[in-house]
Amino acid sequence: MVPDLEPVSPAFAADPTRSAVPTRSAAVRPLRTVALVGIDGSGKTTQAHRLAVALAARGLPATYRRNAGGRRWFGRLATRLGRRDGEHLLGRKAMLLIESVLRWLAILRTLLRRTVTGEVAVMDRYAVCQYASIRAHAKTPRPHRLNRAERRARLAYRVFPPPDVTFLLAVDPAVAYDRIERRGYDHEEMAYLRAATAAYQALPEYGSFLVVDANRDPEQVQRALLEHLSAWLPAPTVVPAPRVPAGSRRPAAVLMTHARALLLTLATLAAAASALTCQLAQAC
Repeated sequence: MVPDLEPVSPAFAADPTRSAVPTRSAAVRPLRTVALVGIDGSGKTTQAHRLAVALAARGLPATYRRNAGGRRWFGRLATRLGRRDGEHLLGRKAMLLIESVLRWLAILRTLLRRTVTGEVAVMDRYAVCQYASIRAHAKTPRPHRLNRAERRARLAYRVFPPPDVTFLLAVDPAVAYDRIERRGYDHEEMAYLRAATAAYQALPEYGSFLVVDANRDPEQVQRALLEHLSAWLPAPTVVPAPRVPAGSRRPAAVLMTHARALLLTLATLAAAASALTCQLAQAC
């Protein structure tokens, strides 16, 4: 895989055996999916938004997609109800189950939308985030151990293809903690951030990650991400074709658009029912 073009933190040193960045002619297939993963406070959401905008400006039909698991929403709800966080409100196992199902559905929706629209999906989180979350939120965190909950999650998530590129935004837990405290709408314990850092490093997928030092300012991080993706970027003169206003489309095209949207909705609902039934059955 591609080595780091920018220095990274010692805790996330890149594997020297990884291959070099492919040249423009060596890119066998077009870029379809980019995933940004890492611990809370690493800047995933900020960089995913920035990357989608930057890729679109360079001629790729890139769109930001968030694959959240609902933990932040349940945390806010718990605070309003006088509880510490989502786990305190629902219980650790229930929170992990809900998070796994919601993230699975979010990824499914993103991939279906990508298939229908042909967009480049810039994903804020992916399946590996759930594996790391399960390890870090275990009753007794053992980052290097594959537990029963993770095995079940991997069975459910294995239907999803790996992204074309997965960036791990590597950040010191202390830096991440300060960022989370500054944003003010949630909180993470330092022990959890350290456990999550170790969990990402211990994942079997770690060798395929492109590790980028996310301790730096956002502009520097964005430049590093774009440099890694340079092989997939079109020539600067390429400009994406303007979208045809809905009112000027032919009736057949409008009908096809509605049919695709309906198909996407039905597929998502069917998958939701299937995933929830499977997860609940396994949790029993």
